[in-house]
Amino acid sequence: MNDAPILLTATIPGTGGVIKARHEDFFVEELPLYPAAGVGDHTYAVIEKRGLGTREAIDRLARALNVQRRDIGSAGLKDTHAVTRQWVSIERTDPERVRGLSVADIRVLHVTRHTNKLKPGHLAGNRFAIKLRNLTMPLDEAARTAEQVLAVLTQKGVPNYFGPQRFGNRVDNHLVGKAVIDNDAERAIDLFIGRPDPRLDSDLMLQARQLYADGRYQESLDAWPRQIMERRRILKALVVNRGNKKRAFKVMDKHLKGFFVSAYQSSVFNRVLTARMPEIDKVLVGDMAYKHDNGACFRVEDAEAEQPRCDRFEISPTGPLIGQRTTHLEGPAGAIEDPILEAEGLGEDQFRQMKKLGARGGRRPLRFQPREAALATGTDDLGPYLELRFELSPGCYATTLLAEITKNPIPDEPGDPTQDGPDGAALDT
Repeated sequence: MNDAPILLTATIPGTGGVIKARHEDFFVEELPLYPAAGVGDHTYAVIEKRGLGTREAIDRLARALNVQRRDIGSAGLKDTHAVTRQWVSIERTDPERVRGLSVADIRVLHVTRHTNKLKPGHLAGNRFAIKLRNLTMPLDEAARTAEQVLAVLTQKGVPNYFGPQRFGNRVDNHLVGKAVIDNDAERAIDLFIGRPDPRLDSDLMLQARQLYADGRYQESLDAWPRQIMERRRILKALVVNRGNKKRAFKVMDKHLKGFFVSAYQSSVFNRVLTARMPEIDKVLVGDMAYKHDNGACFRVEDAEAEQPRCDRFEISPTGPLIGQRTTHLEGPAGAIEDPILEAEGLGEDQFRQMKKLGARGGRRPLRFQPREAALATGTDDLGPYLELRFELSPGCYATTLLAEITKNPIPDEPGDPTQDGPDGAALDT
């Protein structure tokens, strides 16, 4: 798991380059799912944040408005090392108070009202403007190369891999998720708090993990920084319960468990997608095809008859988000996917555990299509750059598209939530 993903445009040279040399190099604007009504009990605001994660931005807004954090809703989590614009909702708050806010690294751009709280997924997509710098080829050649890659991706689609943030800085979130599914308290906690690795851990984290591995739970608790609250909470439970990991496992936040299970689902999906590469623009008999206009799926009985719709990007083959509700494939499509799912060895106990944590299962398209894609070149105080502009649907990763252009494994955002705090959640940019 988590080997470098297979690229669709591997035969085209990469431009190289780096992103986020400064915050302004990575701009993301949220596209709302519905227009605000202008009336209602919820104040809606468009905020622009700079070098700030969504969770920290919401915390600052809550403090400035003297409201509970839970009273503020958002549709998605946006990058930290970027300039981003997104909608937030605040319950029972005068719009004028929001309009007059002065909060560090946050600007309020627009304020209105609506009838419901914003919840995760309430967005139509995201608009990106990303500058690539330090290219490994001349700027004009990089522009031609990127244009060639974008032409392929627009026609055939971008492989819809889950980005690296799903798997964390230690690339083991999916392993924790499998332990959660198996209800294996010892393995889950050992992965989450222990397993010190000098290649991956800072000196501070390495010490804290090593103390846990040595069974010195109180000392490990003292070593973890106070902002790493979820690990500290579990360690406190271990101290109180004299090392009983089953009891300590029960105090792990349910939403965090759900995030880890989601990472496990993502890892299985990525393996299926890899097995279907590079034919992600071909439907097979037995596929469950995704209809891009409404998100519905249907069984492919006649692949030859359905292929023209796939060529027009009306439909796409899908991969599994494994769970009780996952529809299994048949025929040639099932022959590719089923061995991967069967190797996981999941039974009813695991599926029930997943359901309790909100992971019921489903299907996800194997590809996505960038919209409104455009290229520009320029030079500023940091030197020459190639700018990419495009729009993506929710849940699609900009860095997956960037990797096709640069041929570099570019780290994604917002990063591992378990490293930044306890509030694990599914992260879509």
